[in-house]
Amino acid sequence: MVFQTLSLLARSRGPDEFWRKSRIFKLAAHYIGRRRNCYKIAIKMVHRALVYATKGRKLKKEDMKALWLTRLTAACHEHQIPANTFRESLIRSNILINNKNLVDLAVWEPRTFKALTQVACARAKQDGLKGVENLEIPPGVITRGMLK
Repeated sequence: MVFQTLSLLARSRGPDEFWRKSRIFKLAAHYIGRRRNCYKIAIKMVHRALVYATKGRKLKKEDMKALWLTRLTAACHEHQIPANTFRESLIRSNILINNKNLVDLAVWEPRTFKALTQVACARAKQDGLKGVENLEIPPGVITRGMLK
C-alpha cells in the first residue's frame, strides 16, 4: 500500500488492528449486548474478566488446601490420632507424603491410610510425642526402637 501523504499514513490502521480487535471480540463472544459488540466496552469487560480469572486461580488453590486440611483432620480423628502428631511422626519415620496424597489415601484407600496411622502411632509412642499417651500401639507394627 502506497501513501501519498503523511496524514494518510497516520490514518491507516491496516490488518494489525483487525486481528487485535478480533482477539478481544473472541474473548467477549459470550457477553450480552454492547459488551460483545463495542470494542471500547468489550476491552474493559475482557480485562476485568481476566483479572477475576487470575484471582480465582489463587483462591481455588487456597480452597483446596483448606479442604485437604479438613479431610486429613477428619481422617486422623477417625483413627484416634491428632493430625499434627500424625504428620510429625510420619516425618520422623521418613515417610514424606504431601497432604493431597494423604487425603487421597484416606478417601480411596482406607486400609493403606490405616497402616500409615499405625506406623505413625508406633513412632509417636516411641518418641514420646504429645497426644499419644492413651493410644495403643497396634499389633504387627515394628519400628527400629523396638528392635533394640
